[in-house]
Amino acid sequence: MKRIKILSLPLFFAALFFLSACGGNATKDETSDTATSNKADTPAVAANTIVTSPQGMLVVTHKVSNFEKWLAAYESNDSMKLASGIHNYVVGRGFQDSNMVFVVTKVDDIEKAKAFAKSADLKQAMKKSGVIGTPEISLQTTTWQDTGMLNNSNVRSRTSFSVKDWATWEKNFIDGRAERIANGIVDRAYGHDADDNNKVSLVTAVTDTAKAFQYYKSDELKKRREAGGVIGEPKRFLFYVVKRY
Repeated sequence: MKRIKILSLPLFFAALFFLSACGGNATKDETSDTATSNKADTPAVAANTIVTSPQGMLVVTHKVSNFEKWLAAYESNDSMKLASGIHNYVVGRGFQDSNMVFVVTKVDDIEKAKAFAKSADLKQAMKKSGVIGTPEISLQTTTWQDTGMLNNSNVRSRTSFSVKDWATWEKNFIDGRAERIANGIVDRAYGHDADDNNKVSLVTAVTDTAKAFQYYKSDELKKRREAGGVIGEPKRFLFYVVKRY
């Protein structure tokens, strides 16, 4: 009888070791699952879409006889643009006249872009694509832009004007951001002429047309412009974004 008890002790300790090992593994798995769950619950950090590095841009506004024909011709001339360090960026169509075209390209070199804008090749390409009248061409340095995507159904506004002093205007403009948002206007980009920082170009998105169009005529905006040193009446072009490259 005593012999039987002695023989049972090894079996008892073996069973005890086995159960302890199983329990340890279960605890490890639960900890791992909890860590994975916590990781999954951690919210993703929103990407920063604001760019403040100066970017040279060639901006062109003109009328065309047929938008689809013009767009096909515009995109077929990519090699000509690339040879001058010019890259497609945004194409828009007029809010009031859909045959008015708004084109923004990024440029690697301002001087090369100036030569391209005056070239006979560009004039010939525009004529062939159905451009009507004299295009408005400007070279600018964009100093601030929000590259985040917005719904293309939102109207965009490109406003051009002169100011007494760039730094004074920019500070006043930044201070008025909350005011614009409250009136259905969201900043998209702004900058100045490549050769004259007192000639300003501003692009905004209109999220509430009723509020925004009323704000355009308001004393509130008039006072904001006066405080920023805006000279004369700004020129505004409303458009929709058709394509972003």
